[in-house]
Parts: sequence; structure tokens; C-alpha cells
Amino acid sequence: MIAAPARSAWTLLVGSLAGWISAVILTVEDFKLLMNPAYKPSCNLNPIIACGSVMATHQARIFGFPNPIMGVVGFSVAVTIAVLAVAGIALPKWFWGGLWLGLVLGIVFICWLIFQTLYRIGALCPYCMVVWVFTPILLAVVTDQIWGNARGFVRILVEWRWTLVVVFYAIVLVMVFLRFQTYWMSLV
Repeated sequence: MIAAPARSAWTLLVGSLAGWISAVILTVEDFKLLMNPAYKPSCNLNPIIACGSVMATHQARIFGFPNPIMGVVGFSVAVTIAVLAVAGIALPKWFWGGLWLGLVLGIVFICWLIFQTLYRIGALCPYCMVVWVFTPILLAVVTDQIWGNARGFVRILVEWRWTLVVVFYAIVLVMVFLRFQTYWMSLV
């Protein structure tokens, strides 16, 4: 049984709620767009930051239903676990392991979506970017929960987890800047 430290539990709760809220809003926006093709989503801010462009693609429904539904379900699980952690309830290691595995799969899916939005679709979804920000943080927190006492290479990964999160952010920011460099420079 593993009880999360207060800071980890609260980080998990805030990050999970941010992801869940983003997924819910994006799901609602997607259903409004499905019901009315003329609907202009609230997240269409400019030619580059426009979730409507992203939602209209086949990548937005890779499993046959809107991708944000996976976020609503996944982040609901994470919020539930986070509430238990904030309450000080110790959970079995396999429980944390299941959350960790879900977050790893989430990161893999996010990386695929980042590539798709940048190089196939050519637009950014602000609600998706919220998920891009918080999922690595959640993975870092849960990694420490279950692998914090590991030895060897795994221990090195645990100790460097926050650096890896920052490297992930830096890579994504550089990719976004380079992909839309002409647009960003036109704003100056």
C-alpha cells in the first residue's frame, strides 16, 4: 500500500482536474460542431490556434469516436485516485501501476497527436495543449509514487523525471515555433 505525500496528491488532483475540464469542454465543443457544421468553436482564436480545424479531421476520431471522450474517462479515473490520495488513503502498488501505465499510453498518444496537429493538420487546439502540459506532470508524480525506491537505471529516471518533463516541453515548444514560424513572426 502506498500513500501519496500531500504535495504529490494535490499536484495529481490539480493536473487531473485541468485535464478533465479541458476534455469535457472539448467534447461539448465537438458535439456542438457535429450537430451544427456552421458552429464556430470558442477555441478558434486565429488561423493557427483553432480547435475547429483539428476536430474536423479523421485524427480527431482515431478510434471511431471523438478523442476527448478518452480524456474524459481517463482523467475521471485520475481525479478519483487523486481525491483518494488527498484524503490520505493508501492504495495498492498495482493501482498506482495501472494509473502509471495509463499515463504512459496517454503520453504516447499525445506525442502522436502533437505530430498530427503540427505536420498533418496545421492547427493547434488550446484544450489539447492543456492536456499536453499536464499529462507529463502527472506521469512524473506517479512515477515517483511507484518507482521512487527503485535502484539502478530506473532510479536515475526517477531522479531526472522533472528534467525530462522540461525537455519534453522544450521540444514541443521548439516544434510549435518552427512549424508556425512565419505566422509567429508576422505578429511582431
